[in-house]
Parts: sequence; structure tokens; C-alpha cells
Amino acid sequence: MKLQGIDLDVARMGSGPPLLMLHGGGGPVAGMPFAARLAEKFEIIAPVHPGFAGTRLPDHFDRVDDLVYLYLDLLDELDLRDVLLVGCSMGGWVAAELATMTTERLSRLVLVDPVGVKVGGRDDRDIADVFAVPGERLAELMFHDPSKMPGFADMPEEQLETIAANRMALGVYTWDPYMHNPKLPGRLHRITIPTHFIWGASDGVVSVDYGRGFCGMISGATMTVIDEAGHAPYLEQPDRFVDDLLSFAG
Repeated sequence: MKLQGIDLDVARMGSGPPLLMLHGGGGPVAGMPFAARLAEKFEIIAPVHPGFAGTRLPDHFDRVDDLVYLYLDLLDELDLRDVLLVGCSMGGWVAAELATMTTERLSRLVLVDPVGVKVGGRDDRDIADVFAVPGERLAELMFHDPSKMPGFADMPEEQLETIAANRMALGVYTWDPYMHNPKLPGRLHRITIPTHFIWGASDGVVSVDYGRGFCGMISGATMTVIDEAGHAPYLEQPDRFVDDLLSFAG
């Protein structure tokens, strides 16, 4: 699609009520098994954040709110209504920011291990520095079972280049201030639609306590913790993840 003069890649699959899925820093998730199961109940609309998965990062994009306004335009362009908005990690931050601006086209909000706020003091390390730790340590932070972290040794060069570009794009969007918006906590009261957090019990990037603190900032929000899952519970426990999401969606 062409939006704001940008060629936006959008995957669409399934049928039913619309589900707008915003991926995290690891890149698109629409092709994963959990998404196929959700597509039995919903029409999934899954844009690729510009700069990820081999797409071009526009010169003027350098903050999360650039994505927020892009997806507000996407909702308008497709005339989507009663949308279940699902955001994972960085995509959860984007989704939360979007919902503070307007919920006119949204029905419910699901945030999966999102970043975007600080729950501790100024000098507390709420969010692990994913750019500074070595690969083995990153696997331990990301996964309950670190062996599920993809290995780089046998990857084709093209795939390695895509992963590197994803990390660069993640840095552009989230680096300053690191992985949060200091103003967001003061705006979360504007989210008045039913909101649910899904968290991996073994998440080492943002802990369950961080999740509870974030959840407590949104009136009436609920939270489920999934055992034996890290920062991406939809990867390690896809069935439990989908069951929880469907239960919340009714």
C-alpha cells in the first residue's frame, strides 16, 4: 500500500472481525503458526514497520510516533472498525500510544510483553539493553528455552543482512530515550476500551513485575502470565497464547 508516500507492506489473511497486528523488533510475525490459528477467527491485517524485513526506512522516520500516525492512516484508509489491536514488544508500545490518541476504530487492545514506559525510578534498569548484551545472554533474556534462539552460523547472508537491518531500525525507533516515552504514563488514562496484557513468565527483557506495573497504569486492564515462555510467548507457547487471546476477545 502507498501511505504518506511510503510503500507499506501489509500482510492480510483469514476472515472475520479485523485484527490489526503490530510486530516487535524481531520483525513480522504474520507467517507464524499462532497467526494461522488466529486467522480462523479474524481477518488479520499485519503491516511491516518501515525499515524491517528488507523494507526501506524513510529518512524522516525516527520515532515511535511516526509509526503511530502511519497506522492511524492505515485504519482510515482501510476503513476498519471494531478492530482488535494486538501489539508485541515494540509493537505493543506503538499500540498503546495509538490507543491514547483515539479508540474510535478499536474494540479491544492486547499488549504482549510491551515496552514503552518506565515503572521504576530514573536510574532503574527497567528494560534490558538488548543492543549491549552478547548473543548468548540475549537468548537467555528473550527465551525461556534459549536453544530456541535462531543460530546465525548457518544462515544465508541475505537473512543475516535482514536481521542486522531489523536491529538498526529498532534502534532508530527506540533508542532515545531508550525503549520508552516518559510522557506515555500520563496519557494512558485515555485508553477506555477493554485492555489485556499477555506476559511470558521468563521474560528477561521486561520482567513480569514490569508488566504488572504497566498494566496498573490502564484502568480496568487485566493480565495473564504464561509459564515456560519468554519475551515472545506466541513463539514458545503458541496454543496457550492463542487460547488466552481468544478468551479475552470473546
